[in-house]
Amino acid sequence: MKICLLDDTKFIYNYNDLNSSKLRGAEIFLINIAKELSKLNFQISIINNCPKNERKNDINWININSLTNKPYFDVAISNNDCNLFKKIYSKKNILVSHSIQSLEKFVRKKQLFSFLKYKPQIALLGKHHLKNRSYLTRLFGYFFLPYGVDDIFLKTKLLNINVIEKKQAIYTSRSDRNLDILIDLWINKIRPKNNELKLLVTPNNLKYSTNLNIFSRKLSSRENMINDLIKSRMLILPGHKAELFCLAAEEARELCVPIVTLGLGSLSERVIHYKTGLIAKNKIEFVDFILELFENDELWNSLRSNLINMRNSKTWEFCAKKLMNNF
Repeated sequence: MKICLLDDTKFIYNYNDLNSSKLRGAEIFLINIAKELSKLNFQISIINNCPKNERKNDINWININSLTNKPYFDVAISNNDCNLFKKIYSKKNILVSHSIQSLEKFVRKKQLFSFLKYKPQIALLGKHHLKNRSYLTRLFGYFFLPYGVDDIFLKTKLLNINVIEKKQAIYTSRSDRNLDILIDLWINKIRPKNNELKLLVTPNNLKYSTNLNIFSRKLSSRENMINDLIKSRMLILPGHKAELFCLAAEEARELCVPIVTLGLGSLSERVIHYKTGLIAKNKIEFVDFILELFENDELWNSLRSNLINMRNSKTWEFCAKKLMNNF
C-alpha cells in the first residue's frame, strides 16, 4: 500500500531535524508516523518543504514545490490542511488536525471547498479537541489519534533519586501557555513560603531577578531539555485552552517526572490525579499541591513508582497502528 504524508510548513525540515527545537508537534508527528508506518511495510512518501528530493531510511522525501505531475497513493494523510489533497490522487484521505478550528476560521482559511471535495476522515488528539471542534468540520467521520513519545525519551535512562534536584521544578511548554500564571503564583505565593525552591522556565522575553530563583533554560537540543527535565522534582504546567495534547506532559510522564497542573485544555487528559500527578481545581489548590509535592517524599515516591510502571506505553508504534486501523 502506498501512503503519503502531506505538510506545507513554511520552514525547511527533514529527518535530520527530529530532535531540533524548531519542530512543533505537527512536524514531530509526521516524521515519527512515517517511520513507524514504514516499519509496517507500507510504501511511504513525505511531501513537504524538505531541502531536497531523496530516499532515506526507506522513506521518499519529496519537496512539495517540486511536484509537476500528481502522483497516486492509496492513502493520503494531510497535516492540518485540506487543500494539500489537491497535490495528489488518492483513494482514502485523512486530515490530522493539530488545532482548534472554528467553522468561521475553516471557511476563512479556504478549507471548506477542499473538505467537501475530498471528504477526509479527521484524526483528533483527544476529548478536549473533539469538544472544541465544530461538528461540520468532522462531517465525514473522526477518530482519536494521540501523539506518541519519541525514542529519545523512551531510551533515556532514569536517574537515581539521590541525583534528582529535590528543590527544583521545571516548566517546558511554550511561554504563551499560561506561564504568566505560574510566575505570578511562584513569586507571590510559593516562594514566600519556601525561598530555597528553584524554577526553570522556557525562555521568554522577561528577565527575572536571581533572588526569585526563576531561571530561563537554554533553548537548544532536546538532549539539553531532557537533562533539565529528568533532574527536576516535578513538571509544573497550568495548561491552556489551546493545548490540544501537550507533548511536554507526555515527555515528562515517560521520564517519570510527576506533573502538577490546573488541568486546563488537554492537561486533564494527560494527568491521572494522584497516580501520575496532581490536578488542582483552582489556583489556591494549585499552590498547595506544588508545595506538598516538594515536601512530601511519600507522595512523590508513589507518583514516581506509578510512572515507572507506565513507561513505554505511549509509543509512536502504538499511534501508527491506531492510524492503520482507519485505512
